[in-house]
Amino acid sequence: MDKIAVLIPCYNEEKTIAKVIEDTRRSLPEAVIYVYDNNSTDRTGALAREHGAVVRHEYMQGKGNVIRRMFREIEAQCYIMVDGDDTYPMEFAPEMVDKVLNHNADMVVGDRLSSTYFEENKRPFHNMGNSLVRASINHLFGCEVKDIMTGFRAFSYGFVKTFPVLSKGFEIETEMTIHAVYNHMQIDNVIVEYRDRPEGSQSKLNTYSDGFKVLGTIFRLYRDYKPFGFFSYLALFLSVIAVAFFIPVLLEFMKTGLVLKFPTLIVCGFVMMAAIQSFFAGLILSNMAMKNRRDFEYRFTLVCQKERQNRQKDGEEEH
Repeated sequence: MDKIAVLIPCYNEEKTIAKVIEDTRRSLPEAVIYVYDNNSTDRTGALAREHGAVVRHEYMQGKGNVIRRMFREIEAQCYIMVDGDDTYPMEFAPEMVDKVLNHNADMVVGDRLSSTYFEENKRPFHNMGNSLVRASINHLFGCEVKDIMTGFRAFSYGFVKTFPVLSKGFEIETEMTIHAVYNHMQIDNVIVEYRDRPEGSQSKLNTYSDGFKVLGTIFRLYRDYKPFGFFSYLALFLSVIAVAFFIPVLLEFMKTGLVLKFPTLIVCGFVMMAAIQSFFAGLILSNMAMKNRRDFEYRFTLVCQKERQNRQKDGEEEH
């Protein structure tokens, strides 16, 4: 088991990968650096190997697929994940490692938004999207995470080995954050400087299509993790519609003693029934979600016990 593993997912980053590896080695000389090449068509993998990184491959396209492969294969006490585009200064990595190894953090977020991100990033819709995603998650899940979409994070062994990677692309950062928040893991923030990509380096993130995927992920995870809240909102929405269309029918009946809009009355009845069903579906799914959380706590405890055993074994081998 490595003490510190630096994980760098890459797709066509030949202009920056060598600098990222060298900066990492200066900041974390004891770390093992892993570069996962995601079907690059340039010299990313070759350059990474020349600069001493362990190069591995993920052939299914997408950042989520790369992270799934990383988390399955690498065993370490602390994991640092950083993008290969040289937008994150690695001198902040030791502080993030310290929070995992010595202060029980399960996930450390490299917070760009509290420092230089909005000045350095030249894409205004990215700025707006980051703020929207952060506000949505903090409101829906009752947390105060400073940066949701950052690609600079540190993880504990327990987080990595219990995180179910479901996303395929850039929405993976959102999924990580919500998973940690929902399961009451310790999340720490470290404010890091951000610098825009150097000239000639192209972002792989599509502002609109990936942005909608992220919002869809928030919607899906809120439904899965907070079913009572989700279906209660749905029940309230349907109830309002049913009542709004029923009131004119009721007023007309009170005036004339006749129901002239039977189709409207029937539809209102079915919509109200759907609202009631949604409410009780939320109750049932909420109980199932609570059971899943109990099961997760049990699995998480077993994983942490395994990590302690591995640390003891590594310590005995050193002596």
